[in-house]
Amino acid sequence: MKSYLRIGGAVVILAALALSAVLMLPPYLRNMEFQRRLEQLVQQADAATQPAEVVRIQALNAAAELGLPVRSGQVTVERAGGRYRIRVLYVRRMDLFLYTVDLHFRSSAGE
Repeated sequence: MKSYLRIGGAVVILAALALSAVLMLPPYLRNMEFQRRLEQLVQQADAATQPAEVVRIQALNAAAELGLPVRSGQVTVERAGGRYRIRVLYVRRMDLFLYTVDLHFRSSAGE
């Protein structure tokens, strides 16, 4: 009888872990898309001639389109050798049943 309880408990724990992983997948996928958009932004031909503030606003707009919680102060834009380098650090809070997780994302392009 004890072995059935152990197996049942293990199944419940594995199911909870799998469900948590599935719930945390969308923020990671959105971050991957945001990373791709930052790379495109840096590689655009006219990006090197635009002011840094315009590039920052374009990065913020890309984050807003994806529903990411990115504020202006979290976006760093630097010019390096005729190209821009963009770094974005943001936190996404996830409420999972009885536990809250802060997912820290560091997206960058042009490095």
